[in-house]
Amino acid sequence: MKYIVSLISAFLLLFGASAVAQEPEAAPVHAKWEFSAEKKGQGEFILKFKAKIDQGWKLMAASMGDDDPNTRIVFDSLSDSRAKILALADAAAPQSAAEPLLDNMEIKYFENEAEVTATIKYNSDSIKNLRGNVIYYVLKGEEILPEEAPFTFVADAAGNLAGEEGGLKADAAIAERIDRKAVDLKNPVMKVGDIGKEGNSSPWLIFIFGVIGGLLALVTPCVFPMIPLTVSFFTKSAQDKKKGITSAVTYGFFIFLIYLAVSLPFHLLSSADPAIFNNISTNVWLNVIFFAVFVVFALSFFGLFEITLPSSLASKTDSKADKSSIIGIFFMALTLVVVSFSCTGPILGTLLASAGSAGSTNGAWMLTAGLAGFGVSLGLPFALFALFPNWLNSLPKSGGWLTSVKVVLGFIELALAVKFLSNADLVMHWGILHRETFFLIWIIIGLLTTLYLFGVIRFPHDSPIKKLGKVRIFFGILFAAFTLYLIPGITNTKYSRIKLMSGFAPPMSYSWYGNNAHENGAVEPDVMNDYFKALALAKEKNKPVMIDFTGWACVNCRNMEENVWTDPEVHALIQDNFVLVSLYTDDRKKLPEEEQFKYTHAEGWSKKIVTVGDHWATFQRVNFINQSQPLYVLITPDEQLLTWPVAYEPDIQKYADWLRAGLEGWKKVNATANK
Repeated sequence: MKYIVSLISAFLLLFGASAVAQEPEAAPVHAKWEFSAEKKGQGEFILKFKAKIDQGWKLMAASMGDDDPNTRIVFDSLSDSRAKILALADAAAPQSAAEPLLDNMEIKYFENEAEVTATIKYNSDSIKNLRGNVIYYVLKGEEILPEEAPFTFVADAAGNLAGEEGGLKADAAIAERIDRKAVDLKNPVMKVGDIGKEGNSSPWLIFIFGVIGGLLALVTPCVFPMIPLTVSFFTKSAQDKKKGITSAVTYGFFIFLIYLAVSLPFHLLSSADPAIFNNISTNVWLNVIFFAVFVVFALSFFGLFEITLPSSLASKTDSKADKSSIIGIFFMALTLVVVSFSCTGPILGTLLASAGSAGSTNGAWMLTAGLAGFGVSLGLPFALFALFPNWLNSLPKSGGWLTSVKVVLGFIELALAVKFLSNADLVMHWGILHRETFFLIWIIIGLLTTLYLFGVIRFPHDSPIKKLGKVRIFFGILFAAFTLYLIPGITNTKYSRIKLMSGFAPPMSYSWYGNNAHENGAVEPDVMNDYFKALALAKEKNKPVMIDFTGWACVNCRNMEENVWTDPEVHALIQDNFVLVSLYTDDRKKLPEEEQFKYTHAEGWSKKIVTVGDHWATFQRVNFINQSQPLYVLITPDEQLLTWPVAYEPDIQKYADWLRAGLEGWKKVNATANK
């Protein structure tokens, strides 16, 4: 477990970068490819890949081994299910030579031009399009580079194939499904709206969560014993009392500053793409990774092993802390941050994940606010106890209670891990964590925590409990009460709507008992996720359209659906007067192949539209200049905006007033049309 932090960081960097919506600028390549196909027999073709190679570069041959630098043809998953590559060969004999850059390994290569052929056979008589990439290596001097060239082989009605450069193509006709020219965001019929509160938290609330996280970190075995030791060091080793107090206050400030600095890279990421936090929070594999990491953190808190940063890092920071200067004090603070990671890391990871998944376009500032709160509550005690050293006598002595705190935090980490797995499950529709399954796991975790606090179960490293303290009894009762509160969540009754868990647990419709959302008073969409069917239905019924930009992993969306839409007045306003369509921006279901394309905006950014979520997220971004969910839009069947959109608005009266304003706008439009 020693290097787990490095692995986590690598995963976060990898999946954070993959979540950026904007297509990265293509790196220069050193081979220009052309593609063609020759029919060989029934369902069999020879695909030809011809390359013009830049002067001075060598292109590795297809006849090189699988473990060596080579050239390969790789289909995407859909094409791979349609046809198989029977043989791959170089069209001409390659050159060969010993290559010093590869320890004099014998390489096969081409210069100036090359051709690779792939013999393929379709799995059925149906000849359809094929997509993929030529994956190849090029070499020049001290450089050896992997490169790729996307291709598409298009099938015609006669069953022939024609090769084209590139993967997804720009399609103006399909692009109109995204860029809706009729939508005029600046001129709604009614000048009302924009009343939503973006995100489920203000920066101040996230700051408070950070403070709470820091307070929890203070009472862990890695940090708590350091308070009297560090304060005593500063106050006793200084030449005078004033100098000691100044050093201790500076020490606490540097702890705050270090944690604050952790958020700086996220500001750079958000400036590259404002949607990155939303994309990261709904990224399937990143949620799975968070699930695995939090389980590891929980097991560490249970005492199965200890998570530490590399010892070399701790040694380097500690060696610099020997300097008796402001730089030395900074490195003392950095040493505390490093060596206490095994206790603070899980809490800090929870804070980062929670703030980063707030669904806000200001996610970087949310992280900054949370980390600032964490740093304040972790660094402030060192300053306060230096100012008032007599307070040290009131601190409880270190002991077994610190271990108990870690175990309880471990159970909390385990519960949070389930939430991340639930996010991935909802987005991918795996069906492994229905609402009741989620509650059942939380009930079991709550029961185990309660039994632990009352001393019924113990871990091997726990000290014997001679008598239950008042604090332990208080938290035992608290966890027991919360566990009992969750039990109705696994039933199919009117009590199954657990208000405190709205938005955190899966939606009511994702249930063991089937889609019972309507029976529980929620509003069901007239058209689940097809905007164009909603427009057609609205014309037929002569009603306006209410667009619900939502997400399977969107906490605020569930809060609105389960706490605002269920209000009788709001329910009636939506159900009776609008055609409701819910567009899921994080849906990973792939679009039909003929609807996949590359969208390029007039401002220069581009996006591959491959999944349902890609379509509706880009649709929202282009037409409503907003990337947070939920977002609610009221339009006519002809796409005239009735009001300005609104986002998360838990105030039922304000939300109802906005709906009524939309209906008033609809009456005006109809009155004008009838003149």
